[in-house]
Amino acid sequence: MEKALYRKYSDYLREKYGEKVYKIPVNIPVTCPNRDGKLGHGGCTFCADVGAGFENLENTIPVPQQMASNIAHIKKKYKAEKYIAYFQNFSNTYLAFEDFKRVIIEAIREDVVEICISTRPDCIREEYLEFLHGLSKEKSMEISIELGLQTVNYHSLLYINRGHTLAEFIDAVLRIKKYGFDICAHLILNLPGDNMTDVIENAKVLSALGVQQVKLHALYVMRDTVMGRQYEAGEFKIISVEAYKERVITFLEYLNPEIVVQRLIGRAPEENSLFVNWNMSWWRIRDEIEAQMQQQGSYQGKRANYLNGKALK
Repeated sequence: MEKALYRKYSDYLREKYGEKVYKIPVNIPVTCPNRDGKLGHGGCTFCADVGAGFENLENTIPVPQQMASNIAHIKKKYKAEKYIAYFQNFSNTYLAFEDFKRVIIEAIREDVVEICISTRPDCIREEYLEFLHGLSKEKSMEISIELGLQTVNYHSLLYINRGHTLAEFIDAVLRIKKYGFDICAHLILNLPGDNMTDVIENAKVLSALGVQQVKLHALYVMRDTVMGRQYEAGEFKIISVEAYKERVITFLEYLNPEIVVQRLIGRAPEENSLFVNWNMSWWRIRDEIEAQMQQQGSYQGKRANYLNGKALK
């Protein structure tokens, strides 16, 4: 049997739930402590007003209605029967606790097998995790949490005005792991100032912490953002698509082969953008990465030999 290039999320979901499962985006009225003044203003330098959920329904629509509308569309298009309620945009655990409990409960349906909550590492708190743990037991509901890290390089985190450093991510992972929830880390492999050393360290840190999943992004630059103005002023340059592909392949080679890879590159909004995926489709870049890995004899975990007493091996 031919060796898999990397552990794909779609395969993992099929193994876990016995059939294809689709994520259903849920958009709730929440912001970010790095935008509303609690930690800072304006958010990360790359973040636009819409956040990451540019394809979401309006957050004024009640959660059950969003779920029903999105599921009807996906069910008709893909004949799906099982779904993940995906609280995607901004920092969902930044919502007031009682409101958070209400919207999570509102997303539960008979055909929903998992609730996935995207947030920041500095918005992870025991009170929220205890509620999710109790709900998981009561409803036999899987819970997963996506943490926006972007890079382990804390100098880069300061440069992009992330509002937290690596320490908060480590703290969040350790707290979440106590409750047995799967963790997915988000990374941008081509942030200004990051190099291949940072790419490798990203893989090493996620592997050492036992994070279960990872989602890779390529940097996209939006108008009317701090990073957009920096880009227009020539303060930094985007690496080539060839360099990005090499970074992804190297990252995968150093990544624990058990970690599930949700994606190699993300989709991004083209409207009001200054740079998106080298003017190429995301699937073309993904296909080229996989073809290059095949040609090079590369695969996930090929160089993941740095844990458990490397010097004694």
